[in-house]
This record gives sequence, C-alpha cells and structure tokens, in this order.
Amino acid sequence: MAKNKQLKAARVIDAVNMGNHLAASMNKLNSYVKSQTLNDDMVAAYHELSDQIIKAERVFSKVYGETNRQKLRKTFLINPKITRESVIYEVSNYTLQKQITTLIAENKLEVAREAFEKLSRLEKRAVEIKEAGNKLYPGKYPSLPKMDQTLNEGKEKISESLPSNFTLSLMHTNDTHAHLDNVAKSVTAVKEVLAKKPNALLVNAGDVFSGTLYFNEFKGQADLEFMNLMKYDVMTFGNHEFDLGSTDEGHQALVDFIEGANFSFVSSNVDFSADDKFTGLFSDLISSEPENGKIYNGIIKEVNGEKVGFFGLTTAETADISSPDKVKFEDYIEEAEKAVKAFEDLGVNKIVAVTHIGYDDNPEYDNDLELAANVAGIDVIVGGHSHTELEEPVVITKDGSGKEKDPTVIVQAYQYNNSLGTIDVEFDENGKVIGQAGELISISEKADDPKAAEMLKKYSDKIAEVKNTPTGGTAVEELPNPRISDDSIISVRNSETALGNLITDGMLDKAKQFNSNVVIAMQNGGGIRAAIDQGEITLGDVLTTLPFGNTLATIEVTGAEIKEALEHSISEAPNESGGFLHVSGMTFTYDSSKPAGSRVETIEVKGSNGSYTALEVEQTYTIATNAFTAKGGDGYDVFSKAYAEGRVTDLGVADWENLRDYVKKLGTVNPQIENRIVDVAK
Repeated sequence: MAKNKQLKAARVIDAVNMGNHLAASMNKLNSYVKSQTLNDDMVAAYHELSDQIIKAERVFSKVYGETNRQKLRKTFLINPKITRESVIYEVSNYTLQKQITTLIAENKLEVAREAFEKLSRLEKRAVEIKEAGNKLYPGKYPSLPKMDQTLNEGKEKISESLPSNFTLSLMHTNDTHAHLDNVAKSVTAVKEVLAKKPNALLVNAGDVFSGTLYFNEFKGQADLEFMNLMKYDVMTFGNHEFDLGSTDEGHQALVDFIEGANFSFVSSNVDFSADDKFTGLFSDLISSEPENGKIYNGIIKEVNGEKVGFFGLTTAETADISSPDKVKFEDYIEEAEKAVKAFEDLGVNKIVAVTHIGYDDNPEYDNDLELAANVAGIDVIVGGHSHTELEEPVVITKDGSGKEKDPTVIVQAYQYNNSLGTIDVEFDENGKVIGQAGELISISEKADDPKAAEMLKKYSDKIAEVKNTPTGGTAVEELPNPRISDDSIISVRNSETALGNLITDGMLDKAKQFNSNVVIAMQNGGGIRAAIDQGEITLGDVLTTLPFGNTLATIEVTGAEIKEALEHSISEAPNESGGFLHVSGMTFTYDSSKPAGSRVETIEVKGSNGSYTALEVEQTYTIATNAFTAKGGDGYDVFSKAYAEGRVTDLGVADWENLRDYVKKLGTVNPQIENRIVDVAK
C-alpha cells in the first residue's frame, strides 16, 4: 500500500516538473511571438514546445484518476497549446518557403510549383484556426503584422524566382444557326467575362449560317453585325456555311460574310482554290499578323506576351450534307498534323484547334475524340457540329494506342446562342497543359445589352413582318414534325408523315409545271425542320419548316437507280437518318428486319390516271428532289453519279417557295398519312 502511494505521488511530481518545463518552452516561444520575430530560432522554439506538449501528454496520462489528469491538463497544457496554435500558420509558411527556395535552387521546378500552391491553402487554413481559437479563447490569438510582412516579402521573392505559368482564357460558341432573338443577352455575357478576364479571346466553331428567318432574310449579315460588336477573334467554318453553294449566287453570301468580318478565319482542311469567289481571301499559310476578313491555314495570337496558335477543321461530311460545290475537303488528321508541325517550327507550343467535326460524331468521317487521341501537340479543341453540351471540359490523356500523352482539353458550347462557353487553360513553361477549368454560362439568365437590343430591333421588326405574311393556306390540323423520344419511335427521319407528304406533293406539283414528265418527288427528312401549327399558314411557318433554301431539281434515273436510292433511304431504319426520303407519286414497302441493301420489297409508281403500277427497273423516270439531294447529299451516291453525268436539271426555285405556292393553291391544307411508305416488319 505504501509503495502504491509513493508511486502515485511520484507521478504527480513528475507531472508538475513536466508542467514547469512546458511553461519554460512556452515562455521562450512567447518571447518571439511578442517581438514578432520570424526566423530559424523562432521555428526551433516552436518545435521544442510541440515536443514538450507531446511529452506532457504522455506524463499526465500516467497520473492516477481522471479528475487529477484533467486538472493537470487544464493547468499546464491549455496556454502552451494556444501559444503554439497562434503561430502554426506562420511557422508552416516560413518552413515551406525555405523548402521552395531550396527546390528552385535545385531546379526542381514542378515540385516547387506544387509546394507554392500550398501557400494559398495555408492562408485559408490560418484564418479558420484563428477564428475558431478566438471563439473559445477571446484575445488569445494575436494579430502578427510584422510576421505577415516577412512572409509576404518571402512569397514575392519566390514568385520572382519561380518561372510563371501561363493561363489562356477563351470564350467560345458554336452552332448558333442564326438564332438571334437572345443575342443581346449574349453580348452581356461576353462583356461580363471580359470585365474579369480582359485578355480572354472569343472563338466561334462554325455553323453561324442557316436555321432561322434571320438567315433566310439577311444571309448572315445580321449575325455578323453582332459578332463584330462582340469582337470575335477567330472563327472556323461549319458545314452550313456552305449551304448556298447550289444557288445561282453560289457562295457569294459566305464571301460577303468573310469580307465584312472584323476577325480572321482559320481553315486547315478546306480547299477553296477551285472557287474563284474566294480568290484573294484564302492563304494556305500560318500568319502571325492575320488580317480581318481573311482565311488562313492557321494564325498566331499573342496573349500576355505568349504566342498561341489557332487552326481550323471542318467535317468532310460537308460534301454529303451541304452544298460546297467546288470547295473540297482534305483529310483532317493529316492537315492537323501539318498545322501542329508548322506552329512548332515557329516556336509556338500552345496550340488550339477550332473544329466543326463533332465531339463524338461518326469516326468514319471525323470527330474531336479521334483528333485528340491521334494528333500530338494539340492542347485545346474548341468544337462544334454535334451540338454537344459539355458542361465541363473533357481532358484526353491517352493516345489512340492507349498510351499516356500530354493532355488535350475539349470544349463545346451546345447550340443556338443558348450558352457561352468559357475555359481557362494553364500551361507550364514548356507549353504543357497542367490545369484547366471551364463552364457553360446560361444566356437566358442575362439582361439584354441596351446597344445590342437596339441594333436587333431593325432585324427583328423585319422578321416579324415576314413571319406574319399569310400564304393563303390554312392547316385544318397541326402538321407535326416528330423526332424519336421516350414517348414515340416515330420520326420525320424514319417514317412517313403528313407534313412530309405535303412538302413532296408541293415539289411534284411545281416540278410538273416545268416538266410534265416528272412522276415522283423525294424530300430528305433532315431538311424538314419544324412543324406547322393548325390555322393560317404564314410565310414564317413555311420558312421555319424549310429553312435551307434548297432549290428544286429534276433527275433522269432508271427504276434500278430509284430502288438503290430507296435502299439507302431506309438503310438505318428504324433508327433515324437525315437521308430518309419522303415521297410523292409513288409507294413502297420494305422490311427493316432484313440486312441493309436488300430491304425494299415493292415499289409502285402513280400514273397520270391515278392508278399505281409496279416500278420497271430498266425504265427511265424523271423525278424531282432538292438540289442538295440531287448532288449526292446525305450519301446518295446514285444521284451524285447522275449529276456528274449531266442528268440533273436545277429548276432554280427554292423549297420554301414550292411549299408557299402549294399551300396557297390548296387553300385548305389537310394532308394525311397514306401508307406511301410501309415497314412490313412492324
């Protein structure tokens, strides 16, 4: 019993002695805190106190009785811990700064940069510690301005010694398709970004043309006025920029758009040389002094003293889905590799591809994922064409073989002026992407920019006037334009529709006015863009439904070629295809369960007496379609061959004109689904 009492007393004595040692270490550190001296001696005193606290915890834990242990801790530990916590940030920051200085001296720059980033996190942590401490022990956590000054001076010296990274800030849009009703909000969004990031560049990834009455009426000039107002820096071409190639004026509207632009265009895989309209506008070179209103293979922009290269790519699918006429498209991978090498040869190691090839589109043509994986040296891809809503940037870090590669950041900003994309990309001194952050800014939430709103009025007033012009036709019922959804498997791109029948009937009626031998009309479903509401049909309704202005054409083809075209039309059914053909003057059946290319079962052609007879494969027929399809658009090689052989005649009247005149002729418009196209598998 006596020995036990002696042991208890000895442990209390040890604890008190430990407490005295602890107090001495605390007073030593406190002397530095009071004088606000931040040096190696103060750091040593900090660590000495930390060691003493750990030892004290062990000694106090051996004292018998929880009440006794708590009394010792309260008496001897609280104030030393407060003293230590008062300068934990200052000591940590000072120590880290010394480590960074050593790393810089040893040229371990990447590690030094990572350590430097911790300093900002330490500042936040220091505030949290002192705020929490002062809530428990008011006034115990002192303000230390002299130490702060020492730390700030050290941080500035490190910043000067550490090679600085470069951050490229971009704003980006794509596939706006002449949607200008909310453009005044877009102007506001751009101004707000520039207020925070005055060196940010504004990039457009194509398809400004086609889609609304603004384009039908103003041919891109309305869009251009606002693009110039927002001070775009660079643009590449989308497939729809070439929609007017089949008109009498050809690409004149595109040329006018280019020449009026207060920015440059980049295009690496588009060959304009065969079209005289582009003579003098295109240079197949990389320019460090690009002119506004000109097209370059690539351009170099200087941002904050750093050179950034931009080049452009347009999908080769344009040859099938638009009307490029003499404009040709080259292999996008090969041209991208050439562009990257040209930039690198000029000492440019930060490279941006502005593309209109689709984020994850058909790889048989081209897409951004394939580009990122297979072309080394591209740092950023600003994309379009697939209307993809990338709410956050996608970073590709593996090549086509699955091996690690330098990062490529991909962004795309959805469609129709609904969003403004922003991206900040951080590069190291070697031009390697080491960080990125981006988002899509919703335009609908912004206020209208007053100047832009006033500018828009002269266009919107004209559009309102056009929209309200009656055609003379009245729809008995709504004429829907369905797409596949959760509720329906019927689509204008896989099934007969009443609207498709109306459009093709109008095409056939108009074509017969030029050539009485025309017996069939065909319209690609991808060219029918909107429904027509019940009631009076206005010109605005017609133009919105058929916005591309494709002209009517006739083709001399054999029955075998018609069958080949129909096989292509339904080759993807029941999936959607923009090339799905609506028809007039004929009916056909097919079996979608059979292999593509051997699905069509029966084809019948309507005679002048209204009766139907079986198609004769060897007989020649005159059919009508739009010039886009007649020249092989949507992959109709059978029509492309006929065009090359001189069997196509362009009648020169636009698709919307055909529909306008036909609904006026009918007066009462009430088309029906008539089983012109039947999938027997259903």
